[in-house]
Amino acid sequence: MIERSLRTPTVKFLMEHLQKSGCNMPHNFVKAEKCDQNVSGGYSRGKGIIVCNNHVNIQDEVNQVVIHELIHAYDDCTAKNMKWENCAHHACSEIRAGHLSGDCHFKRELLRGYMKMRGHEQDCVKRRVMRSLALNPFCSETAAKDAMEAVWDTCYNDTRPFDRAP
Repeated sequence: MIERSLRTPTVKFLMEHLQKSGCNMPHNFVKAEKCDQNVSGGYSRGKGIIVCNNHVNIQDEVNQVVIHELIHAYDDCTAKNMKWENCAHHACSEIRAGHLSGDCHFKRELLRGYMKMRGHEQDCVKRRVMRSLALNPFCSETAAKDAMEAVWDTCYNDTRPFDRAP
C-alpha cells in the first residue's frame, strides 16, 4: 500500500518539493511498522515516516497518513530552527498538515460521525491539532491550546508548497 501511495499525484508532488528543497529522503523514508499508541502514523526527524500497519488497513487511509506526514517532513526540512518540543512550532505544522492533507474533508468528517455543516474543516483541524499536541510531553493542554490559537491564522493560511489548499 505504501508503494501505491508513493505513486499518487499529491504524494509525488510533495516528494518532488522535498527534493527541490534539498531534503534528504533515503529509499526507505516511508515504512510500515506496528505502533503501540493508537495513531495512524508519524514523522520523526532522521527516521522518516511510519505508517502504523496495525491501525491503518485501507489504501485511502495509507495515502492520507503519507500526505499528512510528508507535510510535517516538509516543515521540518524547510523551517528555520524547527523545534518539535516547542508547542507553537508543533502546532503550526499540525495545523498545516491537517488543513493541507485533506484529513478534515467533509466526507471524512461525516464518516467519523461529525455532522456539522459550517466550519467543520477548521473545527476538525483544531480537534486533531489538540489530539496530536497531547502526545507531546513538552505541551500541557493549556500550552497546546494557547500555542494553537497564537499561530492559527499564519499557519492555516500558509499553503506551501501548494499554491492554495488542495
